[in-house]
Amino acid sequence: QVQLVESGGGLVQAGGSLKLSCAASGRAFSSYAMGWFRQAPGKEREFVAAISWSGDSTYYADSVKGRFTISRDNAKNTVYLQMNSLKPEDTAVYFCAAKSCARRYCSGAAMFHGYDYWGQGTQVTVSS
Repeated sequence: QVQLVESGGGLVQAGGSLKLSCAASGRAFSSYAMGWFRQAPGKEREFVAAISWSGDSTYYADSVKGRFTISRDNAKNTVYLQMNSLKPEDTAVYFCAAKSCARRYCSGAAMFHGYDYWGQGTQVTVSS
């Protein structure tokens, strides 16, 4: 079992930056791939970014590629999402998620779905 708690959301002007953090508790954090997803009002939840258990591989949605950076610190059981050049369309609740690589395939297209644990979300609002 893994518990995830996001932080770092808030209100920012277009063009600004925010850094989200996701603190994980539980066992064997380093054996989990980690992802960030978001859900805007009236829309389905969508994939934003993911990182392999080792941190060697990262994956991004086309809409955020070049603006967002995912990273992790396994010693701190924390994953981050650095968001730069924010746009109003980035406004959403952002969720952290963990995927067990002991039970699931954790590479390539498999990193876009199939997560086992989810945080409660943190609101990001970008004003124009």
